[in-house]
Amino acid sequence: MSNKIGRGIILNRIETANHFGIAATTLDDWIRRGCPVVQRGSRGVQWQINSAEVHKWREDDIRSQSTGTKVATNEELIKRKLAADVASAELGFAKEAELVAPIEQTERLLVKAFGEVRASLRNVLPARAARRLIGESDASKIKAILLDEIDTALEALSDDELITEADLDIDPEDDDAEESD
Repeated sequence: MSNKIGRGIILNRIETANHFGIAATTLDDWIRRGCPVVQRGSRGVQWQINSAEVHKWREDDIRSQSTGTKVATNEELIKRKLAADVASAELGFAKEAELVAPIEQTERLLVKAFGEVRASLRNVLPARAARRLIGESDASKIKAILLDEIDTALEALSDDELITEADLDIDPEDDDAEESD
């Protein structure tokens, strides 16, 4: 049967499966996944499927599967846009309620905290541990001393005075840069 509307030919379900060299059940799976049909079949009504549209859909399907992307429908795009708008509004409310911290501030605090721990582990620990370990030959006592010194060095992370109010302030330049975006 010819297609007067455009490229391709109009085929029924079995003819389409044969045309593409697939089983009818595979075609059914394609249709469930979005393969276009001109008219769905029912009792006494033949399926009408445009071979050119199926071919194009199949190329797009293979391409999206190989790249891991999926061609989104308008409805999916609208849903994603609404979800993004809601997430953005929720983030705005969380910022106003001061429930979230800017990434720059968090990074600065982590750098300071881990810097303190690093300095303690590299500078204080060897000197203090060396004094306590001189003359010690019992492996369990050496281990206990080292663990005690490591715990002392790591206590910097739980020190209330490690982070000051000045560390929480964001530079005014950072605020201006965010507002201009």
